[in-house]
Amino acid sequence: MEMREIKRLIFGGENEYVEFKRKINHPEKVIREVVAFANTKGGHLLVGVDDDGTIAGCKYSDEEDYILQKAIRELCRPHIDFDFTEFPLTEKRSLLHYYIRPGEKKPYYAFEKKFHRYGKAFVRVKDRSIQASPEIRKILKFNNSPHDVHFQYGTNEKLLFNYLHDNEHVTVNEFREMSGLDYKAASSTMVQMVLANTLKIIPREREDWYMAVDNFS
Repeated sequence: MEMREIKRLIFGGENEYVEFKRKINHPEKVIREVVAFANTKGGHLLVGVDDDGTIAGCKYSDEEDYILQKAIRELCRPHIDFDFTEFPLTEKRSLLHYYIRPGEKKPYYAFEKKFHRYGKAFVRVKDRSIQASPEIRKILKFNNSPHDVHFQYGTNEKLLFNYLHDNEHVTVNEFREMSGLDYKAASSTMVQMVLANTLKIIPREREDWYMAVDNFS
């Protein structure tokens, strides 16, 4: 990308595809954005830009880049592909641009330490990176090798669609309560319906929302 394209991205502000960082103070937190982009549709991480879009640049750009690339290599699993470009602003400051490619081995996880066994998956929602629920992780994993999914339209599924006829969205817990299913069964049913493209899942920090596909244009 050229600098004019970078400025266009910055002018548009942070969103589903763009994240600003002033500097890499805590790489273990920044990689959440990297993982979220890889788990979603890819995105641009710009280091040396304030939250308000001011291009301040990095004084120690080589050090910032080394720290972040080391964190991506050591704290993200599976391996995440990205493109890196440095844009000099002055003799002493540069803007760092990382294009995180959409992953082909989802879900991707961020780890706090190099040798930790368990990490956390994140997804990008608008201008935020939020932790992925177990249901989101199952859907991401399935979509690595998509194939047709069918579900049986039974009493519980009919109950759910009737509820969504009068309500914009529903959660797993709400479906569990109305159907009498335990949480695992309710969750599995709704994941299958998402994979069959009859429901759409909306990731949220507290509880994911599920909406009927017909609600989307």
